[in-house]
Amino acid sequence: MLETVDLPTIEAMRAFNRFYTDRIGVLDRAYLKGDYTLTEARVVYEVGARGKVAAVDLVRDLHLDPAYLSRILRKFRERGLVEVEPDPSDRRSQRLALTAAGRTEFEALGELSRDQLRDMVAALGPAERASLVEAMATITRLISPSSANATPLLRPHRPGDLGWIIQSQTEFYANVLGWTGKFEALVSDVAARFLENFDARRDHCWIAERHGVRIGSVLVMDGGDGVAKLRMLYVDEAARGLGLGRLLVEQCIRFARNAGYRQLTLWTNDVLDAARHIYVSAGFRLVAEERHRMFGPELNGQTWTLDL
Repeated sequence: MLETVDLPTIEAMRAFNRFYTDRIGVLDRAYLKGDYTLTEARVVYEVGARGKVAAVDLVRDLHLDPAYLSRILRKFRERGLVEVEPDPSDRRSQRLALTAAGRTEFEALGELSRDQLRDMVAALGPAERASLVEAMATITRLISPSSANATPLLRPHRPGDLGWIIQSQTEFYANVLGWTGKFEALVSDVAARFLENFDARRDHCWIAERHGVRIGSVLVMDGGDGVAKLRMLYVDEAARGLGLGRLLVEQCIRFARNAGYRQLTLWTNDVLDAARHIYVSAGFRLVAEERHRMFGPELNGQTWTLDL
């Protein structure tokens, strides 16, 4: 079940919407200082960019009321901007195309929009502009309707990934469970030892990505004497409930078997219910427990083992 989104997130999004719509003049009656509303300018753009387009497609893609679109098109026909012909694939619809005058307006609106944005970012340096583009791409990617259902990609680690593992896990456990900086020291030490002693035949790191954003990770490390260690399983809050944790653990088990290990072990804490459930389902057995305060709060540490 999806978690309820916190109010500060919603209010931050509303504030950004107000800021940006005001910045680009969305509420102005004459969008881009021309004789068009924002919706009318968007219709001109869509018809011009697509060459020929069915009216029913514009209704669907722009979420327009059919009667409203009809009024816009009537205005455009009166001004000689669009030409209309029957849609051969649907007699109830029409196919639209820009006239020569409409193409002139299409180009003019495009240049007005580009000029507006040039003025907006003129004071920014190259690095700031790159950061702006990246931030807009991130917003588009994260709130795209297809984003939540995209299949995660699993890949080996690359430079910088272990640093992300340290940061993401430290921030999560500090913010959610109140763990201290000693946990960050622990994961930093594990990451350093993994990189320093890395042997591709015996060690592996999986990074889970969705739309190029890292959303999960896990390590297998050589523990000596034929025993592999599963370390630092993590799934970002935005990707929980998708079975990613189970998938990462299955990858660890498969790798450990293929590498010739006789056992796969892990250490966790019983407050991490979701992870513990995955381990039980995968066949791990609890072999030891101990109370500790390694990370601040009193916890119950557990060691789990899977015979391979």
